[in-house]
Amino acid sequence: MPGCGCGCSCSVENNETIERKTLWMLLGINAAMFLAESVLGWLFESTGLMADSIDMFADAWVYGISLYAVGKSKRLQAKAATTAGLLQFGLGVGVLVEVVRRFFTGSEPFGIGMFLVGLTALAANVTCLALLAKHRDGGVHMRASWIFSTNDVIANCGILLSAALVWLTESPYPDLLIGGTISVIVLKGGIRILDDALQEQRSGVPSPSNAPFVPMKPQQISQPPSARHGLV
Repeated sequence: MPGCGCGCSCSVENNETIERKTLWMLLGINAAMFLAESVLGWLFESTGLMADSIDMFADAWVYGISLYAVGKSKRLQAKAATTAGLLQFGLGVGVLVEVVRRFFTGSEPFGIGMFLVGLTALAANVTCLALLAKHRDGGVHMRASWIFSTNDVIANCGILLSAALVWLTESPYPDLLIGGTISVIVLKGGIRILDDALQEQRSGVPSPSNAPFVPMKPQQISQPPSARHGLV
């Protein structure tokens, strides 16, 4: 901040302001893509797009809770995370049930439509990476956001591949495979978020006022990026 003589607090506040703006933009992009992919995934009979929309939803919740939880108590942080985990788990179950239903009853995913939506989702996640580039060495919440977006790019590539196979083979199975894979990963993430939130509620340890709570999907940290989406 020009003219500031404090030497430290002003730059910290400026960095926090920039990070908040970045998180708001990431939240908006992921929320918009969640709505678009869920609607178009249903119209195009693509479980892959529907599952990826839930993954977008999960990331949007992570960014939203990161913004909400700053300065809040551990109890409120845990309640927010519990809500996110329950919604993520419920939506994941819904998509997985739809995958099983379409496996037995049949489906006709629209390969070209899948490809175009997948390409748009890829562009959205590349935009997220560009926004995060200058924050990738920042706090844990920003490093986690970088990992989320990197892994989402890999998922988008999987959807593009499945869309191409659906288009070329006129078979729904590539779409069902990628849809089921992403759904299972979303379910595991929801279960872990609920488990972490429960542990926080039981601990009852007060948190520092400036420590943001980030309900990470642990498999994104402990496994290579490609392992999260089962694409290797």
